[in-house]
Amino acid sequence: MQKVISTILVLVVLTGILAIDACKKKDVQSPAAATTPLNFTVPAGWPQPKYRFDSNQLTKEGFELGKKLFYDGRLSKDGNFPCGSCHQQFAAFATFDHDLSHGFNNTLTTRNSPGLANLAWQSEFMWDGGINHLDLQPLAPITAPNEMAETISGVIGKLQSDPVYRGMFKAAFGTEQVNTQRMTRALSQFILMMVSNNSKYDKVKRGEATFTLSEGLGYEIFKAKCAGCHAEPLFTDQSYRNVGLPVNNSIKDFGRMLITRNPADSLKFKVPTLRNVELSFPYEHDGRFYYLDNVLEHYRNGVVNGPTTDPLVRGKIPLSNFEIGQLKSFLFALTDSTFLKDKRFSE
Repeated sequence: MQKVISTILVLVVLTGILAIDACKKKDVQSPAAATTPLNFTVPAGWPQPKYRFDSNQLTKEGFELGKKLFYDGRLSKDGNFPCGSCHQQFAAFATFDHDLSHGFNNTLTTRNSPGLANLAWQSEFMWDGGINHLDLQPLAPITAPNEMAETISGVIGKLQSDPVYRGMFKAAFGTEQVNTQRMTRALSQFILMMVSNNSKYDKVKRGEATFTLSEGLGYEIFKAKCAGCHAEPLFTDQSYRNVGLPVNNSIKDFGRMLITRNPADSLKFKVPTLRNVELSFPYEHDGRFYYLDNVLEHYRNGVVNGPTTDPLVRGKIPLSNFEIGQLKSFLFALTDSTFLKDKRFSE
């Protein structure tokens, strides 16, 4: 099943590329003349984003269109599964309390939904990196039979028949034309603005707050034992690693290898961000761990060594009970309550 879905994703991406290429000559590359520009601010000390804003300039009108699309169930076949059903704001835009998300016709997805934040700094998406552009990413869940189960033409038809949408597309792009490129660009504009950079950690870095003793000790432990994969300030190095998790026999997901077909990538999955990790449970690509204690115990005692197990965890990570407690205190300091309650992103 996973191989079938992987093939579907590849076909979806190719279809999306063809659709976008076909629209390039006909569609405007800039927003409508009367739009209101949105300012994207790179936090101090952060690297430059990887997303090319010159090809999709942010505007208030584009953002509002993307927000409406994000929460609209009509992007799914039966109307029950908007993007926001798997990416809930209070759960850091992950799926609250579910290892695998629910999809069309009582099906389940094959992976845990990752939280959405700071995607402007990513150039590859999904746990296996199978999507290489943010504008293409929505095409995969929309068309996956175990997720939203719709067709792109079906979605475009629904939007085109809605006068409210036609007006919003005109406001954002200059005409009422609804097409794949405009739809995905609008979704990108909404998602790109989801910048999480106001946790206690960020305030400490800006000199606005001070760590408690426990948080400070946890930060030192983090830098010594975790930062090799979860690099600041994004708290991911965007790499793909086998962290010694045994294969989930009910899913048989071999990760990055399904995309590259390279055995050296077997069981490698993208390193997730630790920002808002307090609320983005359950953890790992298949949601097998419900508590941070489970995750840390895995690295302390549960790592399975195989041919592709990452050297940083192959010998396990020595962590005492005391260190785990301090480390959790620091990880909780990565929770950005401002982001989680920001009404700009609320339904």
